[in-house]
Amino acid sequence: MNRDSKIYVAGHRGMVGSAIVRELERQGYNNIITRTHKELDLCNQQAVNDFFEAEKPEYVFLAAAKVGGIVANQSALADFMYDNMILEMNVIHAAWKNSCKKLEFLGSSCIYPRMAPQPIKESYLLSGELEKTNEAYALAKISGLKYCEYLNTQYGTDFISLMPTNLYGPNDNYHPEHSHVLPALIRRFHEAKENGLSEVTCWGDGSPLREFLYVDDLANLCVFLMNNYSGNETVNAGTGKEISIKDLTELVAKVVGYEGEIKWDTTRPNGTPRKLLDVSKAESLGWKYKVELEDGIKLSYDDFLTNPMRAER
Repeated sequence: MNRDSKIYVAGHRGMVGSAIVRELERQGYNNIITRTHKELDLCNQQAVNDFFEAEKPEYVFLAAAKVGGIVANQSALADFMYDNMILEMNVIHAAWKNSCKKLEFLGSSCIYPRMAPQPIKESYLLSGELEKTNEAYALAKISGLKYCEYLNTQYGTDFISLMPTNLYGPNDNYHPEHSHVLPALIRRFHEAKENGLSEVTCWGDGSPLREFLYVDDLANLCVFLMNNYSGNETVNAGTGKEISIKDLTELVAKVVGYEGEIKWDTTRPNGTPRKLLDVSKAESLGWKYKVELEDGIKLSYDDFLTNPMRAER
């Protein structure tokens, strides 16, 4: 990409999209196109086609998605599959039809089999059964990355895909039921501290192992790959480090300043037992994450405190 290349960031108001815009601006890119949902409904095929025909973006970061944690995924399986599949197909197809130079599709590590060998290599895709709690979302994301692959094979496009591990950071969703685990814990411990609660109950037994990547690190990798990678196989985005949910809760409580007791509701689902990405491919290309987990949680808590509108979501 040149500094004046026409770049469209789909989903620029979300956590990932906003981080990509920040990173592009930080690196001096000055021709960034964005549209709000009201301005452009990505689930409307005609509207997406009209936008691409009028704007002709040269590069596209497809970060728009319908996202949520275990509760949101389980309660709206059909919505998660339909909305994600429709919007990504619309954007990818329109980018191809309008001769976009390069598109980068962002998925999720939930595309990999539930019991995949650890750490998870990109080649393990479609080698086993998916985690049922987010199967609908995973199937939609697999379809998007495969469509990019098939367009490359059939039509010679340069469309790449990137699969991040669990993300967190500025502009996250802190909704008490529909958010992911780390922002949900930030809100829960903050409110417990504010209300003087003596205990907080968390889901499951705390045993699952998870990997977390600060979203600004992901954005840096997104721009790096757009400039330095082409290929059909997806690229994992992560730190290569993992932490148990139990240790994570204690770390978040420490950062927030909550000193009460942490209990566990073992009648609630744990989700996938372990999910650690093999990030050797990204590292072999010359990229490595920078923000350590405790530092990132501190930055995220500052974001929560200083952005009350996001805290209300």
